[in-house]
Amino acid sequence: MMIKTATFALVHFAVAFAVAYIISGSFLLGGAIALIEPAFNTLAYHLHERVWTRTGQTGAARPLVPST
Repeated sequence: MMIKTATFALVHFAVAFAVAYIISGSFLLGGAIALIEPAFNTLAYHLHERVWTRTGQTGAARPLVPST
């Protein structure tokens, strides 16, 4: 599972860099944003999980069709 996490991190970095580069036209700014954005996104995800846990939601999928 660690390989999947690592490859997703690379995809995330590449997308963040591409978007920042396209908007700014700067490799330096694109690289800086691509390094900083995932850190803030990780913090936001952590905070989201804490709030979600406090609401009592389990995150478990519910069946599409109720059981009889």
